[in-house]
Amino acid sequence: MVWTGEWVARRLGVSLSGGDQLPGLLGLALRRNPKRAHLLVSHVLGKHVPQRPGVVHGVGVGLGRRVRALLGDDAASRAVVLGYAETATGLGHSVADGLGLAPYLHSTRRPVEGVAPAGGFEEEHSHATSHLLLPEDPALLAGDGPLVLVDDEFSTGRTVLNTIKALHARFPRQRYVVVALVDMRSEGDRRHLEKFAADLGARVDLLALAAGGVRLPADVLRRGQELVAAHDAPEEAPPAAPQNAAVRTDLAWPDGLPDGGRHGFTPAHRARLDAALPAMADRLRDHLGAARRVLVLGNEELMYAPLRLAHALDQRLGAPDGFGALDAERAAETWAADGAGHDDGPAVFFSTTTRSPVLAVDDPGYALRTRLTFPAHDDPADGPGPRHAYN
Repeated sequence: MVWTGEWVARRLGVSLSGGDQLPGLLGLALRRNPKRAHLLVSHVLGKHVPQRPGVVHGVGVGLGRRVRALLGDDAASRAVVLGYAETATGLGHSVADGLGLAPYLHSTRRPVEGVAPAGGFEEEHSHATSHLLLPEDPALLAGDGPLVLVDDEFSTGRTVLNTIKALHARFPRQRYVVVALVDMRSEGDRRHLEKFAADLGARVDLLALAAGGVRLPADVLRRGQELVAAHDAPEEAPPAAPQNAAVRTDLAWPDGLPDGGRHGFTPAHRARLDAALPAMADRLRDHLGAARRVLVLGNEELMYAPLRLAHALDQRLGAPDGFGALDAERAAETWAADGAGHDDGPAVFFSTTTRSPVLAVDDPGYALRTRLTFPAHDDPADGPGPRHAYN
């Protein structure tokens, strides 16, 4: 059992309800956000908390296999998988890997000159809301097969409803499947989704690794912001470390292979990546020398390529079978049982930078203990701004 939400729970009275799996999947943190004070911090997403890449990929693959079993192969072969930027781009990719037969697209906050959006929508509870859909193939979303929407958590469900409403107006279809690590909806939100589907005239299924809820005091937003203000001191410069020159490694990435699903990623792309990964991991391993603990750090929306590289590298360095290609249940159980993993051999971990400004508290009962802040290296639609890496 893993639970790193005690610090928030004691001070705000916030608690999780639901099955035994939730404490192994989620911790709690606080953030500066006028819409929502708390953040559910996933232990298996590979975003804020470094995690073994086999666990991160395996959770999504297992959920994708469940989608395929739900739909059947014929409907699965006509489906499209859609993931949400920035947090769930890698999870959506992994779900598409498990489904196996469908192309993948994720939303983006980075417009591309000359590329007309195929759609867009707004995200609830977010400090940066506009999502764009920029498929290279304009027909990607135009089919009538199922649309599989993947997010890290399903809370109110409003983000998903905004997406379905916007896309259904342009590309109507009869079936939608919503996939999330955790389903945290209230009974009222569940009824709202049922009515929405009935009014739409379409079937909406939901698959999640675990279900539960968050109990929030009435004044949680005010008290949460006060806690953040009291504890969010200016970051101190980290202790000086030995100066090691950065090394740029040519991985021989296959020509023409996308590095992710911002413009679409097909099963043929996946097959090319699978074939190229062992050699790329070997090139990366050759530059690591005797390093025994490695962090592969993805960049905001760019989660999938570094995740797959991290997993391949972990296997090349001799990762135990428990951190190989897991299904969702085994991946979660492995993390809950083993925590940070095995310390008796080389270990690769994976996490990703984020635009989310979350309070870090160096306490074992808090989900995010350290934070590094730095300027964005590119120019997203909402401006460069600060970016963060945690733990």
